[in-house]
Amino acid sequence: MAEEKKRDFWAKLGLVLQSGGGLLTAITVAILGFIGSNYLKDRESTETAYRERMQAIETNVRIYTELMSRREEAESALRKDMFVSMIQTFLKPGSASLDEKVLNLELLSYNFHESLNLKPLFVHIDRQIRNSRDPEKKEYLERLQRVATEIARKQLLVLEGAGATFDRNIDLDSLKVSSGGLPVREGTLALDGITRSFSLFIQEADETTRELKVRLEVRTPTDTLGGVETSSVEFWVGFFDFPVIDNTRLGHDQRCAVILNAFEEGSADVTLAYFPGSYASLKEKPYYQEVVQNLMRSNQMLAEPREAE
Repeated sequence: MAEEKKRDFWAKLGLVLQSGGGLLTAITVAILGFIGSNYLKDRESTETAYRERMQAIETNVRIYTELMSRREEAESALRKDMFVSMIQTFLKPGSASLDEKVLNLELLSYNFHESLNLKPLFVHIDRQIRNSRDPEKKEYLERLQRVATEIARKQLLVLEGAGATFDRNIDLDSLKVSSGGLPVREGTLALDGITRSFSLFIQEADETTRELKVRLEVRTPTDTLGGVETSSVEFWVGFFDFPVIDNTRLGHDQRCAVILNAFEEGSADVTLAYFPGSYASLKEKPYYQEVVQNLMRSNQMLAEPREAE
C-alpha cells in the first residue's frame, strides 16, 4: 500500500514536472522572442537614424560643395577679367603712363603672385622707369621695390611654416677683393626625414640691378654607407625672384630657394628656404616618379599602424 502511494506520488510529480517544463519552455521562448524583437527594433531604429544622419551630412556636404564651386567660379571669372584688363596695359606700348603700369603691376602681384612668373614684367617696368625722365621715377622704383619685397616676405612666411630656413649675411666689400668669389657658411636642414647640407658661393654682385650670382651646392646622404649625393646649380637672384616660382627642384618632390632680403652698400642679406614641392607654384607640377614615390610613402604610413596592431 505504501509502495503504491509512493509510486502515485512520483507519477504525479512527473506529470507536474512535464507540464511545468512545457510551461517554462513556452515562457522562455516568449521572453526570448520579446527580447529579440526589441533588439531588432532597436537595431533597425539605430540604423535608420544613422542613415538619416548620413543623408543629412551628405546633403550638407553637397550643398556646401556646390556653394564653394559657384563661389570659385565667380572668383575665377572676376580674376580672369581683372587679369585681362591689367595685362592689356603692358601689351599696348605707349597706351599707359608709368604710374598706371606700376599700379597694374602691383595689382597683378598681389592677386597672381602664386601662379604667374612676374619677374620679366618687373624687370621690364624697372628698365622703363630707369630709362625715363619722369620726375617721379624714384617713387616708382621704390614702389616696385616695396611690392616685390612684400610678396617675397609673404611667400617666405608660408614656406617657413611648411619647411626650414636659414639666413646668411654677405660682405660685399670682401667679395670685391676676392679673386674667385666668396663662400658662405654652410647650413644643414631637415625635412620629412631627409637631411641636406646647403652651401652658397657668391660669384658676382651687380650693384645696378642689385642682384647676386650664386652657386648653390646641395649634399644629400644616400642609403649607401657613407655615401653622399651632390648637386649644384648657378643662377642670379634679386628682389624680383619669388621663392614659390623661382626655386630649385630636389629629389623626393622637394624644393629649395634663395631669397634676397636686402642689398645695401657693403652688405647683402639672403635666406635659403627648404620646403615640400606641394608648396611650389601651380605651374610646378611634380614628375610622375615623384607622384609614385609619394603614393608609396603614404601607403607605407597607412600600413604601419595596422602592422603594429
